[in-house]
Formats: sequence, C-alpha cells, structure tokens
Amino acid sequence: MNSPPRFLIIRLGSLGDIIHGIPAAAALRRHFPQARIDWVVDPRYVELLDLVEGLDGRIPFDPRGLTGDGGAWSTLAELRAARYDAVLDFQGLLKSAVLARVAGGQRTVGLPRAHLREPMAALFYTTTADPGAASHVIDKTLGLLAPLGVVDRTARFPIAVPRSAVALSIAERFGPSGYALVNPGAAWPNKRWPPARFGALAAAIHREHGLRSIVLWGPGEEPLAVSVAAASEGAAEPAPATTIPDIVAIARGARLMVSGDTGPLHIGGAMGTPLVALFGPTFPERNGPWSAHDVVLSRVTTCACLYERQCRRESRCIDDITVEQVMQAVRQRLSVHA
Repeated sequence: MNSPPRFLIIRLGSLGDIIHGIPAAAALRRHFPQARIDWVVDPRYVELLDLVEGLDGRIPFDPRGLTGDGGAWSTLAELRAARYDAVLDFQGLLKSAVLARVAGGQRTVGLPRAHLREPMAALFYTTTADPGAASHVIDKTLGLLAPLGVVDRTARFPIAVPRSAVALSIAERFGPSGYALVNPGAAWPNKRWPPARFGALAAAIHREHGLRSIVLWGPGEEPLAVSVAAASEGAAEPAPATTIPDIVAIARGARLMVSGDTGPLHIGGAMGTPLVALFGPTFPERNGPWSAHDVVLSRVTTCACLYERQCRRESRCIDDITVEQVMQAVRQRLSVHA
C-alpha cells in the first residue's frame, strides 16, 4: 500500500500573513484527508497554529539560530529526514525559498517571479504555480495548491476559538450590549492612524451606537492604548495584556473592529468580526479584508511611501482619513447584519 502523502508548509511570519495562509492549509487537508501536514513557523506564532484544525505538526524555526549551535540545525535535519512529497513556500522570500529547498522534499512549490517580493526566490523552486489574476494574498497562496491537484480552493478558516479568561471577563463586563475593538498599533509606524483620532472615534461610536471600545495593544504599545483611551471621553479602555489566543477569542465576541493593516485586523477577518480597515501605504486588494461586507478606507493611491515602514513626508497619507469618514464607514458596516 502507498503511504499517505506528506506536505510541509513554510510560512514563518508575520501574524497577518500566517492568517492569510490558513485557507490554503485547510484546502490541502480537505483534498488529502489522510495526509500528514506540517507547518514551519516563527516560534512567536506557534500558539496561533495550535488553534488551526487539520495540522499535524507545528514546527518552530528561527533562522537566526543557524548562526550558532542552536536547535535550528537539528530542525533542518529532521525536516530532511521526514521526506516530504512536497514543500510549499507560502512566504515567497529568499530565506523561505532556501529553507523550502533545503527541507529536501520531492517537490518545492512556490509562486513565479512576477508574484514574488524577492524574485530570486524562484530559483529554488522545482515547481511554480501561476495564480493568474488573483490579487489577494489568500487567493495567491491557494493557487499554490493547483500543481497538487487541489480543485476546491474555497477560503475557509478552521480556527478553534479558545477558552480565554480575558475574553470571558470582557464579555461578562460589557454584557448583552457588547463591545467594539479599536487597534491603533502596527509594527510599521507608517500604518498607524493617529491615536487622538481613534479616541475621538471611540467617543463617536459610543454616542451613536452605545458601544464602548476596548483598545488592543501589543508589545511596547500600551502607552499608545492609554493615549487612545484618554482621548475617548471615557468611551474606551485599554485591553488587559493579551496573548494571540486571547485576541482570537476577543475578536470573535466583538460587534465591530476598527484597525489599520496589522495582525489583529486579519484575526478579526478570520473570526468573522465586522471590520472597518484603514489603509495607507499598503494595498487592501492584496492583504485587506476579504468579506464583501467589510469597509476599507484607503489612501494608497496618494501614498508616496508604498510598503515603507516609515513615511518620508511630514504628512502621511493615512492621516488624510478623517474621523467623520471612519464614522461613516462604521455606520455602513453596522447596518449590515451578516
């Protein structure tokens, strides 16, 4: 008897990009229900993949460990020993392509040069899968499954909602009226809408819709959350310290989330949270919300610093989005019951 196929996914980070890769992993599982499917990921995001149904192995890997005698070398040896039938590079960078090839699968699958942020990565693939006209990274990644014969490439997010003490406490405190989430942070300063505007927005949401807001924050961002709450006329409060599973559970219970292009926004999308997304230097068509009901405010067409962490101008394009424009988007999104 032939043994079940073995597949390895390479997608180290970041948080939002891992979310965007989950539908492809889910589609692979639906087509190959008996297969072994492992995922190599940055150690910081293993706790997210622990919630994803259908994965067999979540393999933490930090490329920086290759510079010493750490566990990264032994991980590479274990990957090669697993003899995967196919290694799929969901990341499309030179480092991920090299890792995919070194893993030693029978096939190394990636996108063609025109769809890669680092075109040299294509040199390390034995098979490329052209996603055609697909613009969103979810659909591009799903397109990688075509050479494996996967036909059903519907985007689904089999993420188990964890039992989170933080989320349960929030739900109990806010009661039946529920709560909104605002997320002012982002790893790139160029993606951050001003905290004073988030505070004014929270005040307006409370006045019009009776929803108080919880301000999410990540490492080093607590002062940012405090400043949003201080500008909210008492309508917002900083979230407690949260883990990624906490954010999954909190987002699942929220009636609305307003955020820039960053990980919690994409967690909200995967959880079906109603979204209003604020985009400055990145294309929402590529990595924005994918629900037709969600609302995007984008200034990408006027941005002079596309895909740059820091803006080189005094006035950033995302600053052109006004509080009233976001409130109009909130009204539109809350009017849809889906």
